[in-house]
Amino acid sequence: MTVTAPRRRLVTSTEVLVAGLVVCALVGTWMRDAVVGSARLSTAGTVFAGVFLQAVPFLVLGVVISGLIAAFVSPERLAQLLPKRAPAAVLVAGVAGAALPGCECGSVPVARRLFGDGTAGAAALTFMLSAPAINPVVLVATAVAFPGQPQMVAARCVASLATAVVMGVLWSRWGRPGWVTRRLPRSGDDDQSRWTVFTEAARHDFLQAGSYLVIGAAAAATLRVVVPPWMFEHVASHLVIGVVTMALLAFVLALCSEADAFVAASLTMVPLVPRLVFLVVGPAVDVKLVAMQAGMFGRRFALRFAPVTLVVATVLATAVGLVLL
Repeated sequence: MTVTAPRRRLVTSTEVLVAGLVVCALVGTWMRDAVVGSARLSTAGTVFAGVFLQAVPFLVLGVVISGLIAAFVSPERLAQLLPKRAPAAVLVAGVAGAALPGCECGSVPVARRLFGDGTAGAAALTFMLSAPAINPVVLVATAVAFPGQPQMVAARCVASLATAVVMGVLWSRWGRPGWVTRRLPRSGDDDQSRWTVFTEAARHDFLQAGSYLVIGAAAAATLRVVVPPWMFEHVASHLVIGVVTMALLAFVLALCSEADAFVAASLTMVPLVPRLVFLVVGPAVDVKLVAMQAGMFGRRFALRFAPVTLVVATVLATAVGLVLL
């Protein structure tokens, strides 16, 4: 008779998060005393807290809606709703992204499922770019981050939608299905209840997006106190330098689209057009999205799609910003 050894209990990411919050609460007084003694640390702490606390409610709302979509809306059903002709499918997929709030991390596997199920590849890729950029949660968060500046919300929506549609059209004309070398990922356990699917999807998205939010808030705080003012003045006085700098910053920071507006809003020393580029490029292409696309679609796809997306998003965001801002 074979005796099965008991499985070792693994520490989950949720438990690590709770433990970290408890530690921060216990050392809060010490951290406050240390920060108060330094003006630079105090400024950095204020910027970090302001960015993080403003963004968290929208992040929570976004992951809840994303979990509901994962539990109740199947990618196969979405594929059935798309027109058969590629141009019409691209436009419908781009607009449909506004109705499906979620993080860009969740749009990649959905787009891969749509692509693999026979839906026009151009429409699937258009949806992948538009869903995390023009959904209501992201646009409301942008309006809150930029109060009294509705033109910023409109510019982000127009530039992001234009980026998604243009990339879809480019793929429909020059894209090659052979570049997609990864097989369609296996779906999860079909016996899972909808509640389980919802909680797992929401937990995963919150922990992943929350970690990037912390990094982004910390980066914004660091930029505020470390970078000399003359560098921001140089960026502000040269449009091309500012646009390129903010595009690269968005690519490297890899922020969640539901929280990046608050980081951009905190960079008050940078003009609006480069900050718009930051908001359009981030949800379309960054380091984590390139890695996810390579894993879901294949390296040949990612090495071609990501650089073109970066250029298209930067150019269109700059053009829209010059007209609307």
